[in-house]
Amino acid sequence: MLPAAHRMRRPAEFEHTVRRGVRAGRTALVVHLTTRTDPGPGPVVGFVVSKAVGGAVTRNVVKRRLRELVHARLDALVDVDLVVRATPAAAEAPFLELGAQLDGALATARKRLVSTGER
Repeated sequence: MLPAAHRMRRPAEFEHTVRRGVRAGRTALVVHLTTRTDPGPGPVVGFVVSKAVGGAVTRNVVKRRLRELVHARLDALVDVDLVVRATPAAAEAPFLELGAQLDGALATARKRLVSTGER
């Protein structure tokens, strides 16, 4: 579980990160990354898992897996807002593959963030 200080809750936070941030996608997920507007105690992370991913049980499993993967990478995410959006392929992806796809998408998003001059 992510600590409360690292959870994105308000729709405005999700909207800002998705619309203004850089995006990088893989087969099972898409990440949206932007620098923090108000520096705080580390990154703020939100998850989007729509009904297209599957039923309630499947969506909750995908969310739990993504939360665990991001929790393990919190130290590498400094002063960023991050939204992880699952695609329908995330329901079938094994845990290790989801982790590899998350790492790849985060690396691409960081490069794009640096190239835009935001960070």
